[in-house]
Amino acid sequence: MFSKNYKIADKSVWQGRIDSDTNFDAFRWHQWVEFIDLKDESLIPFDGKLGFAFIGFCCDEGINRNKGRTGASKGPESIRKELAHLPCCFTQEVKLFDAGDILCENISLEESQNLLSKAVDKILSLNLFPIVLGGGHETAFGHYNGILNNLSKTNSKPNIGIINFDAHFDIRPYPNGNHSGSMFRQIADICEDKSLEYSYMCLGIQKHSNTVDLFKTADRLGVDYILAKDILSSDDWNVFERLDEFIKLRDHIYITICSDVFSSAFAPGVSASQPLGLDPEKVIKFIKYILKSNKVVSFDIAEVSPRFDLDNTTANLASVIIFSVINTISHICNLSL
Repeated sequence: MFSKNYKIADKSVWQGRIDSDTNFDAFRWHQWVEFIDLKDESLIPFDGKLGFAFIGFCCDEGINRNKGRTGASKGPESIRKELAHLPCCFTQEVKLFDAGDILCENISLEESQNLLSKAVDKILSLNLFPIVLGGGHETAFGHYNGILNNLSKTNSKPNIGIINFDAHFDIRPYPNGNHSGSMFRQIADICEDKSLEYSYMCLGIQKHSNTVDLFKTADRLGVDYILAKDILSSDDWNVFERLDEFIKLRDHIYITICSDVFSSAFAPGVSASQPLGLDPEKVIKFIKYILKSNKVVSFDIAEVSPRFDLDNTTANLASVIIFSVINTISHICNLSL
């Protein structure tokens, strides 16, 4: 299934302070994470109550093609180092697995995205909730295809809604191949080809980061979006209502975050830094609200670039968001402490 461009997890990344070897209430994630090899044909589906699997996408070729600042290929390792220190705020029935990395080395971006789709499909087949660590936001194309391929095994026309937190629409044309600004245009084309409903909502759009043509394209494709300025200036309930309207018509939800949706004060280590942007606390509030729909099947966060980060601020923010995702789902399943 996988080539040499799949690498099992580096266990040495998962390390940190240890307060106790026996008291689970004092455990941190580096003490609880387990490791799986997706190439292992003997793997059987997880039969516990709740399991999560991290998979890294060590690729920023899409950013390179998009003439952006590369560096996000190192994002998965940077995020993992921050995840390692987080406390276990869930019961022992919640399991964390590290499923390794997809590498974009000596292969094309399109091949690496295809490998990611296979990895996500495999993780879902193992009854685990995928958490993909980008990588450039081209992560989203491989991730979506993995979800689509998995759900298509039981439903020929799965109804998947995408909720993207992003300063950019990422619906640009791609005549010269995939890139980090084309994913949701490509997904629209896939939906048209397969006669699927194209369901895409984007929160945090910046007017200064998207051309007039992209706004017209979004309207033509039926993209549901909320400008960053409207999120910042309005009551949260207005956003909740918009989310409700989108979620109720979809069977499955995929959440994806481009770290440039946040102001550079919160996320300096990104490909395209934003002087303005969303407050992370608001975004976490919205994510929790979406998760409570019980329709979310997968999650990713992209464009954490250690090369431009300051004191691991952006990687730390990514880890806190992932912490919130796992704790919220655990709470919904009555598996939180």
